[in-house]
Amino acid sequence: MDLDPVVTNPDAYRVIFENDRVRVLEYRDQPGHRTQPHQHPDSVMYTLSSFRRKLGVGGREVEVELQAGEARWLDAQEHYGENIGDSPTHTIFVELKEPAPGAAPGAAPAGGQPLGPSA
Repeated sequence: MDLDPVVTNPDAYRVIFENDRVRVLEYRDQPGHRTQPHQHPDSVMYTLSSFRRKLGVGGREVEVELQAGEARWLDAQEHYGENIGDSPTHTIFVELKEPAPGAAPGAAPAGGQPLGPSA
């Protein structure tokens, strides 16, 4: 099954730039919108709007609240997302096409599958 967010959630994700090393996605949704499960490679996320979301995978869920203008690292992961706030979500993802140095492709970091952005 293809878990590319542009394929699983074409109503919310669109490619705005791509080359051999990165792919840049724009994401937009409205309150109450929930995505289908999808995967992201290692990425940088830049928030264009403030938002509250719930992210989940494998029975685990976390709530994330970010302000407009924040940049966050997103470890490679699979999840679904749900806009649980009262404002639209608008964000940009810069997806890296090369794995981290020394990382086995598809390997979860120590401590298991990451979920959500980190500082």
